Amino acid sequence: MLVAPLRSGRDEREPPVRGARASKFLITVAVAGTVLLLVGLQIVADLQRFDGPLESLWRDYVGTPKSMSVPWAGFVLALVGLTARRRVIALGAAIGIDAIFAVLRVLDSRPFGAGNGPTIVLTGIVVVALLRWHGAERVNALRAAALGALLILATKVGDVWLHVSSAARPRVFDEYLALADHALGEPSWQMGRLLDVLGPEVYAVLHWVYIELPVAAIVVAVWQLRRVVPTGVWPTHYLVRTFLVLGLVGPLCYVIFPVVGPMFAYGVDGHGFAVGDYWPSVVPPIDASPGSLLFDGFTPRNCMPSMHTAWALAVFIHTRRDVDGSPAPLLLRWGGTFWLVATLSATLGFGYHYGVDLIAGAVLCMTVESALRAPELGWGAARVRVVGLGAGLFVALLASYRYLAMPMAQYPVLAGLLLLGAVTGFAALFYATWFGAGATSASTEPHTRAELA
Repeated sequence: MLVAPLRSGRDEREPPVRGARASKFLITVAVAGTVLLLVGLQIVADLQRFDGPLESLWRDYVGTPKSMSVPWAGFVLALVGLTARRRVIALGAAIGIDAIFAVLRVLDSRPFGAGNGPTIVLTGIVVVALLRWHGAERVNALRAAALGALLILATKVGDVWLHVSSAARPRVFDEYLALADHALGEPSWQMGRLLDVLGPEVYAVLHWVYIELPVAAIVVAVWQLRRVVPTGVWPTHYLVRTFLVLGLVGPLCYVIFPVVGPMFAYGVDGHGFAVGDYWPSVVPPIDASPGSLLFDGFTPRNCMPSMHTAWALAVFIHTRRDVDGSPAPLLLRWGGTFWLVATLSATLGFGYHYGVDLIAGAVLCMTVESALRAPELGWGAARVRVVGLGAGLFVALLASYRYLAMPMAQYPVLAGLLLLGAVTGFAALFYATWFGAGATSASTEPHTRAELA
């Protein structure tokens, strides 16, 4: 009579203990892996004689930060884990420290910059949370700070990876993509001419949208995580997760499929390696014998896929509904739509990407989002279907760009219909799986306070 209750009690207590140990182990591995990655990339940067992630991070603390918006974006994301009073204190401290650094730079006749304050205070939040806070307030603060820090560190790693892509792949595949782009009507050339007509005002707006994509992401992420402190719970899925995984997966393709973009391979910015001065005024003729093109050693090979398209589409998707499944506010939905349209216009109009890059980026985004969305549902048939088809379509797109570029240029109408039909069909499947009337029901049950503690 006594054995059964004891066994039952032990079984009830063991899973949380094991879960806590596993969680701590995973956190330890993640932190150690991040440190090793940063150190390894710094060594690579030193050998190649460019700025590494640790150098860039050091400047965020005591020098002139490379980016003013990224440290502030990461810091604002970290604030979602603090109470209102602590947010005010942290924000005031960050502004004050930034102002002091700005004044010192002006007095020393150095370039204006900002970002030291949020970086320093973000680090302070982590230290104070570890030493002074307990329970849910510590977990919330550390989890939000980790997200903010990951956003900042991801940009450091990304900068180094761009250098690695140019050093590792001296030859690029732009001639293949220029041929494949005939199937879409050379959208980069068309949009480049349109921006010339629209003038500098439109160019300035699109340029700001293009470079400040992290700002849009933070606005959406803060909105999604706004209930973390008052409710003590976290949603199971939100934009930052998709952003970080896209940033991990997408850039791997840069060394698999190296491309520099129209303004470099076909324009005056090619530093003597360009095919000719074509972009955006003249569409290059069809080359019957395309090949890899030797290019300079410093222009990033970061076109395929278009990560700006992938990230902007992720912003758009996450501005459709709240994390509990309810419709998002109208202003947020319009903002997500504007950011997507403006980003696509900029990537093409500035000559940074071919049209086929954008299609690959969109497919990658929907595939990664499907893999991450509603994790509480597990890997059922619906998720396996959409992720499997997305991964297969992505590989097929890259293979067709590389090995079927000439037929795509020779039969542009057929190839264009196949390309647009494939991505449209996949988008319809994505929508039906996660948003349609018969969509897979995503649970709105967030993590409890006990699970987080």
